[in-house]
Amino acid sequence: MLYKSLAKPLLFKMDPEQAHHLIIGGLSGVGSVRPVPSGLRVMYGVRETPDLAVDMFGCHFPTPVGLAAGLDKNGQAVTGFSSIGFGFMEVGTVTPLAQSGNDQPRLFRLPPDEALVNRMGFNNLGAEAMAGELARLQERRIPVAVNIGKNKATPNEEAHLDYAKCIQALYTYADLFVVNISSPNTPDLRNLQHGNELKELLAAVMEEMNRQQVKVGGAAKSVLVKIAPDVNEQELEYMVSTIAASGVSGIIATNTTISREGLSHQHAKETGGLSGKPLRERSTEIIRQVYRQTEGKLPIIGSGGIFTSEDAYEKIKAGASLVEIYTALIYEGPEVNRQIHAGLRELLRKDGYHHISEAVGADHR
Repeated sequence: MLYKSLAKPLLFKMDPEQAHHLIIGGLSGVGSVRPVPSGLRVMYGVRETPDLAVDMFGCHFPTPVGLAAGLDKNGQAVTGFSSIGFGFMEVGTVTPLAQSGNDQPRLFRLPPDEALVNRMGFNNLGAEAMAGELARLQERRIPVAVNIGKNKATPNEEAHLDYAKCIQALYTYADLFVVNISSPNTPDLRNLQHGNELKELLAAVMEEMNRQQVKVGGAAKSVLVKIAPDVNEQELEYMVSTIAASGVSGIIATNTTISREGLSHQHAKETGGLSGKPLRERSTEIIRQVYRQTEGKLPIIGSGGIFTSEDAYEKIKAGASLVEIYTALIYEGPEVNRQIHAGLRELLRKDGYHHISEAVGADHR
């Protein structure tokens, strides 16, 4: 409980973005000091167990719990996050060109709601800078998914060019890619989820992925699409049909929400994407609908409001094969990974399952 008793009180007295930079700065230096990753693994690591290890998307996931995009925007802290119990992680969102993002303040805590609101706006150092960071990695213990987006100044009709540029710069270094069309903090980005724009964008992404595979060689790398929770049933149905027909390998459900239902903190009035516990039920419902529509044939990574093993298991039974956390790490600290892992093993045993894959979509049977 070192985090909750010592680190969290200090970090929560700081401006949220300053605290974020402090954590990323600390973890980014981990790889250059050889004993530190081993020490972190002793303190916070999660031992791989056969019942929770997953092989999917051409990758081996030592645990099913990953880190969602947004914390390590530039791929600077992969070694650090790999050492505190995650089974995989997203880096980014990255754009072709560096951009500063939206004006500060742009990150807000809502402690009574155990939530965050952010309107960061894809602040990052650009695709080439991330390529440099990933190229310098001496060791990669977990799969790294590169979350890609478009620059703010790029009009939607040219968005496919930005996604292609990210793939070109990062194909060699990514284990898989995530197409982000669902952040609420880049103007008009979510319009790419709908209509012919989505079909054309994914066609361009898959064309570039195929081009890079021919150029680089090796097995094909997977592409996933991260979707928003703020869609109606008809919009979701069309979106999922288009994604499934595009040839991508899976869906991440979901990104942050613009809903503010049931919040009590004053920061609820801030614009941006909400993450944390208030998102849990809606993201699980989206997972359930995607699984039902695709008959479980399109793998899902569940994300949104996971704080406990029960939260993770709820999403797995709804149809998720893997899950991600973000806000829970801020509120609970790195101990949360061991807690979720141990709890998932116990929940599987109680239900008579020998492997996590047996529980995927159990609510539909």
